[in-house]
Amino acid sequence: MTSPEAAESAPAPLWRGRALALVAIVLVALNLRTAVAALSPIFDQIGEDVSLGSIGIGFLGTLPLICFAVVGLIAPALHRRFGLEPVVVAALLAIVLGDVLRGLAVSYPMLAIGSAVTFAGMGVANILLPPLVKAYFPDRIGLLTSVYATTLALGATVPPLVAVPVADSLGWRVSVGMWAVLALVAVTPMLMLAARARRVAQDARDARDARDARRDRDAAETGGDDDLDEPQAAARGRVRRSPLAWSLMLMFAMTAFNTYALFAWLPSILIDIADATPAQAGLLLSLYSVMGLPASLLIPVLAVRLRNVGVLIWTGVVLFILGYGGLLLLPDQGTWLWVILAGLGPLLFPLALVLINLRTRTHPGAVALSSFVQSFGYAVGALGPLLVGVLHQATGAWSAPLLLLLGTAIVMAVAGIVVARPRMLEDQWHN
Repeated sequence: MTSPEAAESAPAPLWRGRALALVAIVLVALNLRTAVAALSPIFDQIGEDVSLGSIGIGFLGTLPLICFAVVGLIAPALHRRFGLEPVVVAALLAIVLGDVLRGLAVSYPMLAIGSAVTFAGMGVANILLPPLVKAYFPDRIGLLTSVYATTLALGATVPPLVAVPVADSLGWRVSVGMWAVLALVAVTPMLMLAARARRVAQDARDARDARDARRDRDAAETGGDDDLDEPQAAARGRVRRSPLAWSLMLMFAMTAFNTYALFAWLPSILIDIADATPAQAGLLLSLYSVMGLPASLLIPVLAVRLRNVGVLIWTGVVLFILGYGGLLLLPDQGTWLWVILAGLGPLLFPLALVLINLRTRTHPGAVALSSFVQSFGYAVGALGPLLVGVLHQATGAWSAPLLLLLGTAIVMAVAGIVVARPRMLEDQWHN
């Protein structure tokens, strides 16, 4: 099989025979963060009809990460049973159903159930999007990862901007439920892609049946026996024994830990330690979020072209250290600079996504590694907002939480030593 590095060196024309796949990937990515970011700006309007409470709001805030972690564990099984494209179609339909339920919610349980259905669909698509790129664009992994990582960031940026105006003019139910239309739009190209993949798979099965018949005749004559489907078996059973898998998961997890902790607490931190007004803190949170866009555009492309991705890992670690160090030592001087540096640190997120494909040789390997890294990574990341809040509550200050976040950079650096080595996951299965 051609390695990603070799494929990237001689890429085929981007649109030839796979324009449908490109459109499908972009539209799927566009739907994977909209529901996460659509609720929080209009909790006040929702609270007029549905009793929320601080605990209820906190649970809705952690629910995406919980769902991403749980369904990430079952996504490979769904993929093996039903195939890549049909499962992505089902995930999109789950997003549609969940968004509609959220828009129709008349009680908190209904709102939570609708959110869980939506986030479950997003979680499955999260896992299968890197393998989808590997399946259709093995020669353009860096470019396509850049495209869909940037689209993910846009999908998280737009909903907060339009949620309040739409809720004010048409009501919060429209503001929450309208994202079902976007998911429904993405279903059409994925259905077409699934139909095409089914035809190709049927042709492959016919060819395999003929080959198996010949092999059975040969085995009957020689008494031989083959080890069938080794890549699938290895992917299921051995990924958790791989140092590469654990290290990449830790790098992804610490990035999620930091990102979601700051999304939850950065305004409060800046108001308390930098004397920022609520309006200024909100603008700085937007600045923090926007810093993810250049990283999403550039990092996957650079990762494919660089011989050693260690320089990208150490850059991310240093940016985290400088950002948190500035907030600890000089919080009221150059606050915007510290926020920018902390916001650039999560460049390790798109790097982890592209490495899922660059560190695997086979499609089963990419599915297994994607599931392991994202499911366990999001589970650990869900602890970020909680632990930061607990430390702040216990100490009454922000020094301990910031030191905790600073400490995660050390974990990233240690994990990065293993991740930076140009070695494939499948190589470790057979050693």
